[in-house]
Amino acid sequence: MEQLSERLQTPISTAELERRWAAVRAAMEREKIDVLVMQNNVEQMGGYVKYFTDLTATNGYPLLVVFPRDDLMTLVSQGPFGGVFNIGENGDGVRRGVKQWLTTPSYSSCYYTASYDPELAAQALAPYAGGTIGLVGTYQMSFAVVDYLQKGRLSNSKFVDASDLVDRIKVIKSPEEQALIRRAAAMQDGAMRAAFAAVEPGMRDREVAAIAQCYSQRHGSEHGIYLCASMPPGKPALFGHRHYQNRVIQDGDTVALLVEDAGPGGIYTELGRTCVIGKASQQMQDEYAFALEARKFNLGLLKPGAPCKDIFAAYNEFMRKNGRPEEKRLHCHGQGYDLVERPLIRSDEPMNIEKDMNIVVHPTYIRGGTMSWFCDNYLIGPDGPGERLHHFPEVITELG
Repeated sequence: MEQLSERLQTPISTAELERRWAAVRAAMEREKIDVLVMQNNVEQMGGYVKYFTDLTATNGYPLLVVFPRDDLMTLVSQGPFGGVFNIGENGDGVRRGVKQWLTTPSYSSCYYTASYDPELAAQALAPYAGGTIGLVGTYQMSFAVVDYLQKGRLSNSKFVDASDLVDRIKVIKSPEEQALIRRAAAMQDGAMRAAFAAVEPGMRDREVAAIAQCYSQRHGSEHGIYLCASMPPGKPALFGHRHYQNRVIQDGDTVALLVEDAGPGGIYTELGRTCVIGKASQQMQDEYAFALEARKFNLGLLKPGAPCKDIFAAYNEFMRKNGRPEEKRLHCHGQGYDLVERPLIRSDEPMNIEKDMNIVVHPTYIRGGTMSWFCDNYLIGPDGPGERLHHFPEVITELG
């Protein structure tokens, strides 16, 4: 077995990668798929590439993976023209299960480089011309890649969408993955404590978010999103990204913080809470108590085998009966190497809840001038959600 590079931060074990490869190849055999192609270019929604390679796609630079049923992988990524690195079974300390690594300096901001990556992918796919090629995560793959492959030397091949095939394997978390999920939740507890301990009038929202980010990165996180929004009494505001985090916090303000970053090993959880510079009003306390009841109701529906569309319908019926707004977006979903992973608790999700899924629950609504919410993760056990993975108190934190 290869010696992994000391530069790698919390690498997944080779045994875990081999488990994933074997499970996917067995599914490919059943579906008569010869080879898979996937491409990601960002961390937060780059889960397919990360799942197969333990490598992270970053900064808009595409990382493409060719995964044969009967051979080692080929990677195509940013690098010098004509870069060919033959790796083989022993790996190179970073890339495992990879036969070759091909590079080219392509950029999505430069249209004339659009064919560079698919040209290299086609080289790796040449042995499978005329066979069945599974495309994984087509929403993430560039049009340039798919168009080139389907019209070029592989035009006699059968192309199928293999996203669901992979999804149904990667949403079930192994013991090693579950241990990393717990580490992520513990890291976020610390990030929330550090951020709330620092909040004071005169700070900007972005400074609060930066404290949470610094804590997480010092405790093993490689990437994530830190949403923060302060708001005066009676004027709810949805939290936003850094571009919207310039407001100065005042006495009496409410501050909402959502820490949704990947923990050590790159698997996501997310923690959301609110603090008040002063005392929370009775109305705010009452609405937050209902938010907890809404979450409790939703958790009771997350039983293995339960259809997601039925859970969503029951949750919205609960909200209507209690005079609260229906969910129109997404209040509950899976997480893994993707910040938002299937299943989605919505009417359009064909999956059912299954044991060993990592599910985040965050009922969020605005009523009577108050934004009410809580956000925590749970692992699904044989009878439903186990213990709450985060341990940050389920309260509005009052400061001062």
